[in-house]
Amino acid sequence: MVETGHFALVLAFVLALIQFAVPLAGTRLAEPRLVAVSGPATVVGFFLTLLAFLALTAAYVQSDFSVVNVWENSHSMKPMLYKVTGVWGNHEGSMLLWVLILTFFGALVALFGNNLPATLRANVLSVQGLIGAAFLLFILATSNPFARLSPAPFEGRDLNPILQDVGLAIHPPLLYLGYVGFSVCFSFAVAALIEGRIDAAWARWVRPWTLAAWIFLTGGIAMGSYWAYYELGWGGWWFWDPVENASFLPWLAGTALLHSAIVMEKRSALKIWTLLLAILTFSLSLLGTFLVRSGVLTSVHAFATDPTRGLFILIILMVFIGGSLSLFALRASSLTQGGLFHPVSREGALVLNNLFLTTATATVLIGTLYPLLVEAVVGDKISVGAPFFNMTFVPLALPLLLAVPFGPLLAWKRGDLYAVAQRLFAAFGGALLAVMLALFLVDGVGVLAALGIGVGVWLLLGAATDLALKAGVGKVSPAIALRRARGLPRSVFGTALAHAGLGITTLGIVAVTTLEVEQIAVMKPGETMEIAGDTLRFQGLTPVRGPNFTEDQARFVHLDPSGRERGEIVSSKRLYTARQMPTTEAGIATNWFSQLYVSLGDPTPDGGMVVRVWWKPLVLLIWIGGIVMMAGGIVSLLDRRLRVGAPAPRRSRPLPAEVAAE
Repeated sequence: MVETGHFALVLAFVLALIQFAVPLAGTRLAEPRLVAVSGPATVVGFFLTLLAFLALTAAYVQSDFSVVNVWENSHSMKPMLYKVTGVWGNHEGSMLLWVLILTFFGALVALFGNNLPATLRANVLSVQGLIGAAFLLFILATSNPFARLSPAPFEGRDLNPILQDVGLAIHPPLLYLGYVGFSVCFSFAVAALIEGRIDAAWARWVRPWTLAAWIFLTGGIAMGSYWAYYELGWGGWWFWDPVENASFLPWLAGTALLHSAIVMEKRSALKIWTLLLAILTFSLSLLGTFLVRSGVLTSVHAFATDPTRGLFILIILMVFIGGSLSLFALRASSLTQGGLFHPVSREGALVLNNLFLTTATATVLIGTLYPLLVEAVVGDKISVGAPFFNMTFVPLALPLLLAVPFGPLLAWKRGDLYAVAQRLFAAFGGALLAVMLALFLVDGVGVLAALGIGVGVWLLLGAATDLALKAGVGKVSPAIALRRARGLPRSVFGTALAHAGLGITTLGIVAVTTLEVEQIAVMKPGETMEIAGDTLRFQGLTPVRGPNFTEDQARFVHLDPSGRERGEIVSSKRLYTARQMPTTEAGIATNWFSQLYVSLGDPTPDGGMVVRVWWKPLVLLIWIGGIVMMAGGIVSLLDRRLRVGAPAPRRSRPLPAEVAAE
């Protein structure tokens, strides 16, 4: 089975080369039979990659330690869930998952892209094939997941203990679906540049792929944040870690691309800008792949790799980023410009959104890469941490958040800013009321924190105002308003949900950043700690043996201000026996949207235990907002206008007339 998987990977590489070269030649030579190769080659390439992935999974499930990758990252006593998720809990397996998702998206375009012009579809699949060939060659040349050991060891070295968590089953696949999903947008952009033609229909075709990738990337970032929060024991939800930034960068650029594609589809404007964003978004995804796998960064997320892999990925970056930008520079001047619009319009609001998002992207990119550039040039090691990003990113995010509710209410082409401000008066009043209530009713809230809460409420009420006005609430009877609301396009509800989710996340960030309480104490059994009005009583340590680890569990009784027991909190220190690697498992008690977070430190000579406790008000809103944003994207994706896409031609033609005439 292992050799079958390896051979399938070699065949997938060969097919990827065919998928790239043959259809591209067909479009240039106006040869329909060559163009027709793109679909079958893409689908078969996906199934071959899937076969290779299943072969590696079978080796993990069977604990086949004759495979180097399995020996290095698995153990016979590891729970079955972590045997399966361990397939992508390492460099080689995760790259195989990356390519599997890439070929999966290509197969989707091949199977469901029949309404695309034949040449555009062939060129898109050709670019997808080139990307797949590059990464399959990378796997085969430097990161073979099927390399053998002889003789086979009796036992494996086990998976990194931090990765032995259900988060590994969710976070990397979601993140890769987002990263790789933007490859379709990239391929559409390069295909349009090859043909030298772009129009509103192109934006309609590319927008569902952009939206799907954005949904997955949003979920991947949110899940990764929550996983780091509860697993690492640091008590933080975002660290501005370079690899975290590497996933945040394509999300920011992808959000700008999503809004730009709307303008292009509706008004045939921002054509060149949308093309450039499609290229840059996937380029940032490739940059994130390079940062994780090159070994240039030291991070809890990064895989330790040899320089050969880093050099290979750097060459891939140069080919795809440099090649696509060079093609853009050659073709951009020949592309037709988009339509004109007034600065005060929905198009203008979306352009403003793009300006802030791209500037924020550049800020995060500079902060992430600057230490690497300094080390490469002068050899000094420096770090750029949270203070830099907070001082540069927040001032850019704040005006963007304030402007969000205005966009959906402005008219296309020319809007009335004063009229929109009047419609948002109730939302502004609600946000102002939230600021006043926070200042006077919540202990420890400063002016800036209260204003941040007001911004979150402003986004929520702005989204509600958009739906209410479009349904005619206050102008027609409730029954008619409800009927109108049911008749609204799903994309309207999706936009409102996404903006509301942004407001919910903002509330969570502001609350936990400004109102968090932290205490550190040495506790012995029977002693108590007071925090945020509640009481923790330390019951003692209990030794426990797991399937592949031992741990000391610390049990705490959680009491409310009246002395009534809320429940038990269990925090522990684990030791994974195969790797002799310790981990801290935090104990978390949830009270509505807030959490009490308990992390253990080291024992003291007198029999005590260092205990670190945080009270995190409204912290769950951070991730609930991410889920709501995903829901908004899904609702928009279900809009019939996105599912239908551009109409298919009335009569079947293998090639457009203009190509056949060449």
